[in-house]
Amino acid sequence: MSTLDATTETPVRLTQYASGGGCACKIPPGELEEVVRGLVGGAPVGAGDGDLLVGLDDGDDAAVLRIDGGTAVISTADFFTPVVDDAYDFGRIVAANALSDVYAMGGRPVLAVNLVGWPRAVLPLELLREVLRGGLDVARSAGCAVAGGHSIDDPEPKYGMAVTGLADPNLLLRNDAAVAGLPISLTKPIGVGVLNNRHKSTGEVFPHAVASMVALNDVASAAAVAGGARAATDVTGFGLLGHLWKLLRASGVGAVLDSTAVPVLDGARESLREGYVSGGTRRNLDWVRPHLDAEVSEEVLLMLADAQTSGGLLVVGEVPGAPVVGHTVAGPPRLRIT
Repeated sequence: MSTLDATTETPVRLTQYASGGGCACKIPPGELEEVVRGLVGGAPVGAGDGDLLVGLDDGDDAAVLRIDGGTAVISTADFFTPVVDDAYDFGRIVAANALSDVYAMGGRPVLAVNLVGWPRAVLPLELLREVLRGGLDVARSAGCAVAGGHSIDDPEPKYGMAVTGLADPNLLLRNDAAVAGLPISLTKPIGVGVLNNRHKSTGEVFPHAVASMVALNDVASAAAVAGGARAATDVTGFGLLGHLWKLLRASGVGAVLDSTAVPVLDGARESLREGYVSGGTRRNLDWVRPHLDAEVSEEVLLMLADAQTSGGLLVVGEVPGAPVVGHTVAGPPRLRIT
């Protein structure tokens, strides 16, 4: 849809109202880890020992609390500034990205509440309605109710969701459960980061990137759980390399990544060569570089570190229909890239 400014009748480009965009806006992983250092290990108020199954310790995708022998509650929140100019698509992308944290833990989302920051004196509220409509449509397609939320007047537009999900505590997907000798699957192509950066810079629209970002990870998550996988994460702002490294470090295993097997969206490599690389992507690579044994070019490394928004699941195990991009190996956490 075309969104017009009420005074100029010119298209409103939401990406121009934000200094960054999408999950590339994340605080760099090294800085974030320093901030939360020492804030782990505390027992949750009102919960017995062992009820908090997943907390801050390994930087997993969501928190998980056991409420009885067969049920665990998953809790997560995600928000960011616009990655695309279309308000409805922005809402859809945000919702898919927020729901993905639940899928990455092997659960199903059941309830979400909206998180909104909006420059009400600058951007019309009709655009905000389109953002919310996009989020609602994706949540409905996932069978997840949306009920209320919280909003503030903000200099930059921001949208997100806090999501609650349910899972079997014995079938969780976690980033500290990988073992050596298993294949690694990736359920979506990478490259949305550079394409979004190009979109923000030039106004070019990439429908295939939008389609990838709004696609839910529900089927992949269910297939991974059914196939016996126990370790997974989703690929978002820290890039494929950053999220894989976090998984390896938490699990105490190494891996070999076949860069030629990693699917990449059409136009992404060309956009990277033309310089549409976000600062977040470069920070991702700087953070993980000391832990790499790379047999590939700097260009390939930048693509593998590309800051994704609403990316796919990275699963230790085979997922039907998803390419195998590497395998885990015994030994200290280290990532070899061929």
